[in-house]
Amino acid sequence: MPDKKLFDQDPRDFALELVEQGLVTADHLLLCAVKYMSHDDVRDMLDCNELSPRFDEDCDDEDEPEEEDEPEEDEDDDELNEDDE
Repeated sequence: MPDKKLFDQDPRDFALELVEQGLVTADHLLLCAVKYMSHDDVRDMLDCNELSPRFDEDCDDEDEPEEEDEPEEDEDDDELNEDDE
């Protein structure tokens, strides 16, 4: 196991050493980290590493709201308005 001094000085390197020494798998360490982090932390981490959907070139624009077309005026309404004049 990596030494306590490394844990105190650089806990990130300590965690990576655990994986390098085969004491935990990378998958297990990832699961531990993601479960510990808040949703906002995970979103920020993914975004900072360009892994969020906004960096996906193949990402569909399905999540973006569609622009609504302006309602078309009905011809009958125009005729009524002309009669009022």
